[in-house]
Amino acid sequence: MDNSSGVGVLDKTAAVLGALETGPASLAQLVQVTGLARPTAHRIAVALERHRLLARDGQGRFILGPRIAELATAAGEDRMLAVAQPVLIALRDLTGESAQLYRRQADSRICVAAAERATGLRDTVPVGTALPMTAGSAAQVLLAWEEPERLHRGLRGARFSAASLAQVRRRGWAASVAEREAGVASVSAPVRGQGGKVIAAVSVSGPIERLGRSPGRLHANAVVTAGDRISAALRRAS
Repeated sequence: MDNSSGVGVLDKTAAVLGALETGPASLAQLVQVTGLARPTAHRIAVALERHRLLARDGQGRFILGPRIAELATAAGEDRMLAVAQPVLIALRDLTGESAQLYRRQADSRICVAAAERATGLRDTVPVGTALPMTAGSAAQVLLAWEEPERLHRGLRGARFSAASLAQVRRRGWAASVAEREAGVASVSAPVRGQGGKVIAAVSVSGPIERLGRSPGRLHANAVVTAGDRISAALRRAS
């Protein structure tokens, strides 16, 4: 099959990137696999290295660079938002509370998608809001399955404990009552990506007057199911 785009430099660049899909390659191997002239292969590989699309391993061979992973993460996030939005809407309609999706970013968690309760008293978290990783059920979920060193570092200044996170891992969801904000309760569950890694937290939140002091009794099953639905949709889309 002819994969030519008609743009010669682009086709050559794609050939160099494709040659590294199976692992590291020396310049001689790039020339052999791509069929490009040695100066051309070298020029393209060095240019791609400058843009972080390629890098070098310990033996000086070319490998795919960190920019590839960054772009893949961005593509994965877009895919997650696409599959998450209808699930959040269904979760909001089922529980009668605002639903959110959070991803961790350094020492914050970012609301990347939301479905707000239309009327009445509600907990509104606009998309793009950065909240601390030290309080709230979504923070607990995003931290609970981290590597031990990162988990313990994240507990510094947190309003929950290591014992709380152990309980989150056992039951598969987290709840908080007035932990992040007075008068607000929430329930969160993990969204898992490849290999079962927790990549996001799905939540419902609202006033304590409606959710009570044990919000998990009301909404844990619905939130866990929502997390599972998003995770399954991501697996199908990958």
